[in-house]
Amino acid sequence: MIVAAGQAASVSGDLAANVRTAARLTRLAGTQGVRVLVLPEAFLTGYDVAAFDGPLPDAGDLDGAWLDPIREEAAAGVTVVVGTALRRGPERRLSQIVVRPDGGATAPYDKQHLDGLERTFFTVGDHGTSIVVDGLELGLSICYDGCFPEHAQAAARDGAVGYLSSAAYFPGGGHRRDLYYPTRALENGMYVVFSGLTGRCGSFEFIGGSAVYDPEGHPVARLGAEEGLAVAELDPGLVAQTRATHTMIADHRLDLGPRVRV
Repeated sequence: MIVAAGQAASVSGDLAANVRTAARLTRLAGTQGVRVLVLPEAFLTGYDVAAFDGPLPDAGDLDGAWLDPIREEAAAGVTVVVGTALRRGPERRLSQIVVRPDGGATAPYDKQHLDGLERTFFTVGDHGTSIVVDGLELGLSICYDGCFPEHAQAAARDGAVGYLSSAAYFPGGGHRRDLYYPTRALENGMYVVFSGLTGRCGSFEFIGGSAVYDPEGHPVARLGAEEGLAVAELDPGLVAQTRATHTMIADHRLDLGPRVRV
């Protein structure tokens, strides 16, 4: 299965403009045979204080016309996973919307680990989520989630062969970004598709770095700060082979017993 991590700049608070950009990247993905496209954190609303504090799309309105430009391009056979700030009932969440080729749209995952200013605006999600595309299970993740080994491990232990991360890294965060995500791939023997916001959004600057990592943590496709797609093939056979050779998932112990100090 061909997957892609996409990145572009997002406009703070301009939902329509960001939907159009997401649709343009989806169209590009469709021309390259991509079956799953991952787009950055808060991409549809913009990652910015003004956007977070303003009106947000509602989880109850995912069938609305505002998502139609993405739906139209996804019809080529692309499942799109895109980040947005979202109103869910009385609460605000940082979420991933999944748009399927048949036009269906859901918001199945809310970020479980909030960082920095996000805690001012949002509440945490209360469950993990995986999606299935072409029979392959793929775990969902938003930025800071990927800094916690147990988050990716939970997806892997439930059967995921890939981990899809919508993210937004600030200048100075490149070193950590380039350690966390290949490490999640290596320790779980699975693919990681990392999509990073790039360019300026409101008062913030972002550094991109979208990439696809193989089950041993090697980058098989990668971008710098430019707009575009990092495209790679996800091979479930390689996942099985890697997990048979490096058995950390099978050998994982839920309980290490008491800690003794001497």
